[in-house]
Amino acid sequence: MSNYFSNAIAKLKEANEALNKPEEDVVSFLVCQKSQHAIENYLQGYLLNNGIDPSKFDSIEEMYKECLKLNREFEKVDLNSFTRDYIETDMTYYHDFSVIRNCYELAEGLDKLLRNEKLIA
Repeated sequence: MSNYFSNAIAKLKEANEALNKPEEDVVSFLVCQKSQHAIENYLQGYLLNNGIDPSKFDSIEEMYKECLKLNREFEKVDLNSFTRDYIETDMTYYHDFSVIRNCYELAEGLDKLLRNEKLIA
């Protein structure tokens, strides 16, 4: 398993731990930041696994589009809204719990997709 996948799994676990605190204790910035890092690492790992250097991409959106070209299964995890809404939003003081949960669920969706593809165990 690539370091990207290992890092992604670790960040997803950290996001889950931050998310599973009592709602008033959840730090939205941490959940979304760790989820974003997990997403980046999952995409980078997938690209590398397919012989593509992930460093040539400047954004999650570019990596996601390339992953879609390689595998239409990525449509199941729609990162279009993530790249548009979350990255450009200051999540430091964001308190809409459903939005925070969605941030995590996108990263979790990539984890499930890559497990189904047998790229991570």
